[in-house]
Amino acid sequence: MIGYLAPNYSLIAAFRAQPKARTRRADRVSQRIFKSAPKISDYFNDGDYLSCKGDLDRPISGLAMDSRRVLPGNLFFALPGRRADGNSFVDEAIQRGAVAVVGEKIPSGTALRVTYIQVADARRALALVSQRFFGFPDKSLDLVGVTGTNGKTVVTTLVRHLLAAPARRVGLIGTVTYDLGARCVPSYRTTPESLELYGLLAQMRDAGCRQAAIEVSSHGIDQHRVQGLNLGVAVFTNLTRDHLDYHGGMEAYFEVKSRLFNGGTGQAPRAAVINFDDPHGRKLAASVPKHVKLVTFGESAAAMVRAEHVRLDFKSTALRLVWPEGRIELESPLIGRHNVSNLLAAFAACYALGRDPSVIATRLRSFGGVPGRMEKIEEGQSYNVLVDYAHTDDALRNAVGMLRAITPGRLFVVFGCGGNRDRSRRAPMVDAVQEFADLAWATADNPRGEGLDRIFGDMRGGVRHADRISFVEDRRAAIGAALDSARAGDCVLIAGKGHETRQEFADTIVPFDDRQVVRELLGNRSLKPA
Repeated sequence: MIGYLAPNYSLIAAFRAQPKARTRRADRVSQRIFKSAPKISDYFNDGDYLSCKGDLDRPISGLAMDSRRVLPGNLFFALPGRRADGNSFVDEAIQRGAVAVVGEKIPSGTALRVTYIQVADARRALALVSQRFFGFPDKSLDLVGVTGTNGKTVVTTLVRHLLAAPARRVGLIGTVTYDLGARCVPSYRTTPESLELYGLLAQMRDAGCRQAAIEVSSHGIDQHRVQGLNLGVAVFTNLTRDHLDYHGGMEAYFEVKSRLFNGGTGQAPRAAVINFDDPHGRKLAASVPKHVKLVTFGESAAAMVRAEHVRLDFKSTALRLVWPEGRIELESPLIGRHNVSNLLAAFAACYALGRDPSVIATRLRSFGGVPGRMEKIEEGQSYNVLVDYAHTDDALRNAVGMLRAITPGRLFVVFGCGGNRDRSRRAPMVDAVQEFADLAWATADNPRGEGLDRIFGDMRGGVRHADRISFVEDRRAAIGAALDSARAGDCVLIAGKGHETRQEFADTIVPFDDRQVVRELLGNRSLKPA
């Protein structure tokens, strides 16, 4: 997050200038800045902590949750983690200048001149303190939070498109990018940690944004990254068997998602927008608190916002969009039935915010898509080439099944399985592709520290038609082979990396963008069959 959240450099300098010995005085400028610094007590209420050792009126220069990022005067949060415990880095944080530590236990050996605050849940405390530290930026924004297994990126990007105007900036936090109003920065995590999230929202507020769309992952909910967030609208897209390795089962997964709608994150949203075609969505809709406005969407006749007379083809999607006060015939360049649901979700979210539905519906026509999400690569070739982020068996089965239904010719798929990830999911990914694809090329997809021979060995467990799949270690060569095979009316899907621009190996990261590689191969090698 270096460069995402800028510290108060003058305040940091003032803390550096404070004398450690009583015989030396700090300069007057540093003293004046130091006296104006916020205090720990500004951000903690009496019921927020279990015990305290030290002075709560101590000035601080900022917040930190990574000991490597601690600056003089920081309040350091020792967060528990699956791979490392923040309590192990308290000494390093103090050496770097932390003046106070928040954790779920107070160390047995404490340093002088340092305040220790014990809390029941360090991540929850970080969220509440961050929200207060940045001046409750969420209260200045109409926030649309989108959760669900699939569709979060498309729906949030669509919402930004629908709400934006020349004189109206709309922020975005998601998998592909963080749009902060005055600048866009690359995303590094779908839902940032609460310290970063509230800091990013503050930048949006200060840049003049009045609306923002946020992807809310189940990990983000469970780890209190959105604790206390004031949402105008919470959107539920769907729930499939993804992330079960983290949550342990569908019921637990569903329970986490439900917290965003029932006040489990601190407060319920003003409106809930829920997919009524999804069985978990119907269950969720029945449990939404009565004071929360409910807007359902889907192709179901019972949905408040719905699609009728849906027509899917190779290049576009046509439908009749219906809402309580009206209807409109709509054609979108987005393809596939899953995008019908995404279009409905984004429209319903803006409708729930009170925007003019006729204006919103018209703007749906001009949305071209999201980078790396069924992104079309057009270089004059006579066949379709699409780059998509699908990298799980569920996502692949949905993507390939959708393309099979609308492709007049043959369907080719290039894909891989990430290294240092759940090995049990590799064979199902191959099975999902072979269920619909005419030909497939299995290749490298961020092998990281794991050998491709082992990854390919796991993948071969899902092969059902050995004559219809090739294993090619070099991803560029695999993409080239698929393009060489394609003819008019065919479709080539390159799956797994989507918007990513690099390939991760054991000891290095190299630039690699599927979209750029396709353009080079189509252009430089003239792969344009008649």
